[in-house]
Amino acid sequence: MEVESLEIKNITKKYITKSDEVMAVDNVSYKFLSGKFYAIMGHSGSGKSTLISILGTLEVPTSGSCIIGKKDISNLSDEKLSKIRNKNIGFIFQNYALDPNLKSYENVILPMYINEKIKKEDRKNKAIELLKYVNLEARIEHYPRELSGGEQQRVAIARALANDPDIILADEPTGNLDEKNEEIIFDILKKISISGRTVIVVSHNNNILKYADVVLYMQNGKLGVKNEG
Repeated sequence: MEVESLEIKNITKKYITKSDEVMAVDNVSYKFLSGKFYAIMGHSGSGKSTLISILGTLEVPTSGSCIIGKKDISNLSDEKLSKIRNKNIGFIFQNYALDPNLKSYENVILPMYINEKIKKEDRKNKAIELLKYVNLEARIEHYPRELSGGEQQRVAIARALANDPDIILADEPTGNLDEKNEEIIFDILKKISISGRTVIVVSHNNNILKYADVVLYMQNGKLGVKNEG
């Protein structure tokens, strides 16, 4: 059953410099549902990366409210926001953000260290299962330097799933990949959404249109619905 997992109400984000004022996100409201794959598209500077940072509680909006799981998190402390990120949100970045000194399974384990619900003795087995989920069972013991870009991004996806989050946020996850690896990554993200999670992806890549249930478009800080399946 589709349920509301994330809602933003009248979100604005304003950056003020000595000479200028930029409205990166301009009065945006939207409800994201579980089990849906959302694509957020738009030109560079349209505000889409700022929006996804706000959705992930990495940036605080200038005004408006953000609700996760029916809880308004707008005025929570940094410590409480950190706990929400750890429990509810998995992040995937364009540059993979893997620790070069850790093996694949060790990178996946990292978020588990601050999750009291995962026992120490269960961490490695869980990491291995997640690497199998992204078809990397042959790369469990490999370091990032021994992996292709597509493989590194799959490790990053497995890491994003480490604490069983309800929401997956990805900012240009295929930006550094060739077309074959783009398809692999989008296939995995689609599979994650079908499993019941909310998947929100910022992308310039038109290939995402084949996978997304809902296509949103940002222009001048405003969010519109381009296609809603």
